[in-house]
Amino acid sequence: MTVQDDRPPLSPADAATRLERALFEIRRVIAGQDAMLERVLVCLLAQGHLLIEGVPGLAKTLTIKTTAGVLGGSFARIQFTPDLVPADLVGTRVYRPDEGRFDTELGPVFCNFLLADEINRAPAKVQSALLEVMQERHVTIGHTTYPVPEPFLVMATQNPIESEGTYPLPEAQVDRFMLKVLIGYPEHDEELTIVQRQLVPPPELREVLSLDELRALQAAVADVYVDPALVTYAVALATATRDLAAAGLPDLAGYVEYGASPRGPIAVTQAARALALLRGRDYTTAKDIQALAKDALRHRLVLSYQALAENVSADAILDRVLASVPVPEVSPARPALQ
Repeated sequence: MTVQDDRPPLSPADAATRLERALFEIRRVIAGQDAMLERVLVCLLAQGHLLIEGVPGLAKTLTIKTTAGVLGGSFARIQFTPDLVPADLVGTRVYRPDEGRFDTELGPVFCNFLLADEINRAPAKVQSALLEVMQERHVTIGHTTYPVPEPFLVMATQNPIESEGTYPLPEAQVDRFMLKVLIGYPEHDEELTIVQRQLVPPPELREVLSLDELRALQAAVADVYVDPALVTYAVALATATRDLAAAGLPDLAGYVEYGASPRGPIAVTQAARALALLRGRDYTTAKDIQALAKDALRHRLVLSYQALAENVSADAILDRVLASVPVPEVSPARPALQ
């Protein structure tokens, strides 16, 4: 029997306060990388997954481990290597000769926070083992389907400076990530703080949000209002990447083989709702869409060989797209009920 939750829905101000407390606790361990920390919470709230690209030593692994500790969820890390097989991720059936039967051993994906470290170091068949669990939130082993715990977040990392011994992620796999965040080196003062923190014992993390509270925050995201004009704006951005000449950018048309898939505008609008709640609002704005557009679309563009030869990045193309697509003027207020 399902127990009804009679608690009143969270107000935007209350939700923002709780999330700010969680961010404060995470920042006791992680210095700098504010954009990455914000995107981690956005993906959690919007029930998406996150792909982070950056050189080693930028606290990618520590971030997801710290987030799991602050939110009280279970954490698992998978170090992707070329000899990994799909059963190492999702689990497999094991024969017990002494009992004459098969048992199912569930893999490390059965947790709340999964870190897929250096995901591009494993071949495509291993990367694709995450497809079902990321999209459907369950794993099929043999003839039985096993749901993963909720909430469930996959944060994958990849190193952009090494190509030897790596495997590009399949497009279907990349498309399952709500956001792709590029992170760089910390500022000078931030790096000073990082080094100084290594000279003392690490702080003891406090659980600031329970998983039940996180589920309530995820439910609150569904109540954040998105004006139809903003939905149209998100779709227009994705459409422009598919036909740059029609969008008034004929000089870029040769740089993109395939534009963003329909998951692109879905990811933008869903993430924008979460960002609005994180900032204490129950409505989205065009600035929310713009803030997340590159994170939601950069990994969904398939660049041509011409773009790679001329060192034209997806971000450079998206900057031009954002500048060319008209920004709608919308009122922040919800429409009155009839």
